[in-house]
Amino acid sequence: MREIVLIRHGATAGNLEKRYIGSATDEPLCSEGIEVVRSLIKRGRYPEAAEDALVITSPLRRCVETAGLIYPGVERTEAENLRECDFGRFEYKNYEELDGDSDYQAWIDSGGTLPFPGGEDPEEFKARSRNAFMDAVRDNRERSQLIFVVHGGTVMSVMSSFAKPHREYFDSCVSNGRGFICDIAGDGTLYVNGEI
Repeated sequence: MREIVLIRHGATAGNLEKRYIGSATDEPLCSEGIEVVRSLIKRGRYPEAAEDALVITSPLRRCVETAGLIYPGVERTEAENLRECDFGRFEYKNYEELDGDSDYQAWIDSGGTLPFPGGEDPEEFKARSRNAFMDAVRDNRERSQLIFVVHGGTVMSVMSSFAKPHREYFDSCVSNGRGFICDIAGDGTLYVNGEI
């Protein structure tokens, strides 16, 4: 088995304001987000990079910056399809700003299963995330460790698809800078052996 590390990027200003920060917002880490990641580094929460480790990030700044803080000098690549969901009309808005919006209420009432107005269908996003993850695993099968620094939705999509025992999508919701350390079997099953 190989080690897979899944890390949600550090916090941005929009995250602190509980906004929908999707693929259309390329926001940097905020000072508080940087401090939380640095604190986790000092406390030894992130696994050390193996000699042959590869860090794989979403192309969005918040992921690239987080990877640079945690794993400076480690080989890194970006995967376009690991970017966050496109929240369409809800992008960079929070609950208070969307309160009273009939499209938002319909989306809430659906349990988050309806497509985002002008954005991505949640099931298509999950499939895109799953496929991008498995492509990265297949393309780098010779490496003993792959470290993914991605978005909360991406982490939840991967974990709900491959973790054993099975987890529902929201069961793998993690705070900014947190994540999972897993072993991956040949069939793609992820066995969690630690949390960040």
